[in-house]
Amino acid sequence: MKSQKVMLYFPISETEKPIVYHLVKDFDLVVNIHRAKVTPEEEGYLVLDISGSEENYGKAKEFLKEFNVTIQADGKGLRWDGQRCTSCGLCLTHCPTEALHIPDRKTMKVAFDNAKCIECLSCIQNCPFGVCSSLFAGI
Repeated sequence: MKSQKVMLYFPISETEKPIVYHLVKDFDLVVNIHRAKVTPEEEGYLVLDISGSEENYGKAKEFLKEFNVTIQADGKGLRWDGQRCTSCGLCLTHCPTEALHIPDRKTMKVAFDNAKCIECLSCIQNCPFGVCSSLFAGI
């Protein structure tokens, strides 16, 4: 049995199709949706846990490719733009998992560890430069 948290990106042309329904019905997968933003005439994003046999999981991935659905294995909808970061440090005290941190005190540059991020979104509210953003903003 395989279980994985993933993020799916749906192009505009595929958002009105019952793709998740087919993952459950045709591939016998258990799907738990954590976060979603899928509306007609817009691109869509889903963060979900998918569980099932290794074989069915593989078949489902191939099925998704037929619809140009992109699978992101980290399952995160948060984006950190290191190019825009000024390393002001305002985000650091608001990050409960230390996903945002300063690994080298000599350079004092802020870094982001995606694996530690729990998507609390505190960084978005506390960064004056818009370095952090969410694909799910406004929901």
